[in-house]
Amino acid sequence: MGSLKCVVVAVDGSEQSMRALEWALDNIRLSPPVGDKEGGKFVVLHVQSPPSISAGLNPGSIPFGGPTDVEVPAFTAAIEAHQKRITEAIMAHAEGIWTERNVEVEKVVVIGEPKELIGVTTSKLQADLLVMGSHNFGAFKRMFIGSVSNYCINNVKCPVTIVKNT
Repeated sequence: MGSLKCVVVAVDGSEQSMRALEWALDNIRLSPPVGDKEGGKFVVLHVQSPPSISAGLNPGSIPFGGPTDVEVPAFTAAIEAHQKRITEAIMAHAEGIWTERNVEVEKVVVIGEPKELIGVTTSKLQADLLVMGSHNFGAFKRMFIGSVSNYCINNVKCPVTIVKNT
């Protein structure tokens, strides 16, 4: 019998994150409902990347005294719509995984920096466990782009399970 009330599984659309979701649903037992108290729940969390300078949404200020609040609304809307479609596709794929297993899951999508928002969201949800995949970056690549899973292991307040690619 499980005693976990809230298990958060972070998904980013990668094969590794979807394997982590499969592993969590197949191996973790949540606390059962007792009397009028609800049982445990799985929460699938996706952190959508924010519009970024590299995407052209905030081209920065024009040097030598030019306007500082230049915005390209149509381009901004197009990028945001594209990111939303990506998020919908990721969550639809994840939904296929939990539907296949006949498991009820709460979906949460937030927009921002994954390293920070995974921790913030698990705290808000009072998660007992965070499950996530690992991209298995080597030391050299990790040095330049960082590792979300490594950051979460060291900064998230609940226990973290990393499901490695096998």
